[in-house]
Amino acid sequence: MILITGATDGLGRYVAGELVKSGERVIAHGRNEARLAELAELGAETVRADLAELRQVDRLADEILARHDRLDVLVNNAGIGTGSDFSRREESPDGVELRFAVNYLAGHHLTRRLLPLLRASAPAKVVNVASVGQSPIDFADPMLTRSYDGMRAYSQSKLAQIMFTIDLAEELAGTGVTVNALHPATMMPTTMVRESGAGSMSTIEEGGAAVLRLIRASDDVTGAYFNGTTRSRPNAQAADPEARRNLRALSERLVAAALG
Repeated sequence: MILITGATDGLGRYVAGELVKSGERVIAHGRNEARLAELAELGAETVRADLAELRQVDRLADEILARHDRLDVLVNNAGIGTGSDFSRREESPDGVELRFAVNYLAGHHLTRRLLPLLRASAPAKVVNVASVGQSPIDFADPMLTRSYDGMRAYSQSKLAQIMFTIDLAEELAGTGVTVNALHPATMMPTTMVRESGAGSMSTIEEGGAAVLRLIRASDDVTGAYFNGTTRSRPNAQAADPEARRNLRALSERLVAAALG
């Protein structure tokens, strides 16, 4: 069973469709009921939640835990791009900077909640869809309340995904659960890219091939970051154990504050 978040459009929709066509059992997540119905017609199981709100992430996890006792692959793909207006800072319903909330914190919490299913299915995989655009997190102002820039917000949320990837891979070493991150392709013609006004450089098929390679990989590589299909080095902060500890502590505080 493979769970893909953000599966109703763009890269996630392509990957979900390819997996269903190849006979895989897929759980497709999204917010749009009509688009989820289209995936259900293809043969995917569907779940609906707005990942901007951690209580909905929790409800999503509860739903999957109630339906299934194993999960082979979790693909954290849902995200928010830079959009057309970089200057406007937005917050999630939980008071978290919106890109950090959706691109990173939702996947962090969902993964943590679903670890029992992944462990039960080991060998299992977590695939985090990150980006080559990465900015170090300023832990004195991680929510960018003093100086906001949309590109920086996006880039630090994507680096946070990679830092979480390395941290979780170390935690799960020897369990049979691997955790890897990738930048699938550059400027694919997704909704996020169209909203930014930028032109596309890569195809969704190229990005999808990179994601599918990690989903189907038979090796035990873990804690790695890939640019497309090539193993690469992320921003230097990802290799800093203290920065990763700071991110872990920040994440735990934000989740505890949201869920009470």
